[in-house]
Amino acid sequence: MRRGAILLALLLGGCAQSPGAGGGGGIVSTNPCVDSVLVRILPPARIAGISHYSQDPSATSIPLAVARRFRGIAGTAEEVIALHPDLVIASTYTPPATQAAYARAGLKTLLVGIPDSIAESQAQVTQIADAAGAPMGGARINAEIDRAVARWSHKDGRSPSALLYISGDLATGGSTLLNDMMTRVGFRNAAASYGLTHTGTLSAETIVTQPPAVVIASERESRGTALRHRLLPNTPQAVFPRVLINCGGPTIPPALERLAAIRAGL
Repeated sequence: MRRGAILLALLLGGCAQSPGAGGGGGIVSTNPCVDSVLVRILPPARIAGISHYSQDPSATSIPLAVARRFRGIAGTAEEVIALHPDLVIASTYTPPATQAAYARAGLKTLLVGIPDSIAESQAQVTQIADAAGAPMGGARINAEIDRAVARWSHKDGRSPSALLYISGDLATGGSTLLNDMMTRVGFRNAAASYGLTHTGTLSAETIVTQPPAVVIASERESRGTALRHRLLPNTPQAVFPRVLINCGGPTIPPALERLAAIRAGL
């Protein structure tokens, strides 16, 4: 809690004036995972806009009090171009028409994908920080990730099975960042045991005959959670907050810590 309060104070520092106000320039992000990096490595005045998802409690990876200090961007080409940013950082899933509009407007654009591992996430942090002109900030985030990996990696040979539900009946499969973090702390992702090779739907009825050692979910109360509690009364169920699921980068250290705590509690 103390570290969280310190981080919030640092992120809020210097945000009294509206970031991005004035005659253009700065960086616009339409990707909430990019937002989580930028707010930690740049002065607020250099951030002209962030994704509106970062201002949504179910989608953000940064404190809402911080996100709401910035202009929220829905992601339309018109609103981004109107800000005349020096750089736009967006997702590789940005519609081609929007990308073409950025190009016609002469905007410098960086597109980033979804990392599938801790190493890929760290490479993306470096890419974002270099593009933003703040390489030392990226190096600082990656050093924090390295320390967390070293601290929370578990190698005692015991690998209890776990299922991690992102939302409802949507469970994470292999070849994902969440899977990498689960295995680092000593879990075995049980998704493959039920035929789920990628992230997808996995109902409680499917796992009831062969439950995992623990079910991890992002929600305390939902239809899926209630059903799993009813059908799996003897299976431990733990909460992994949605704010730790949405992105990698700076979210990795607290995510590893939470997963390690769940494993230690079995």
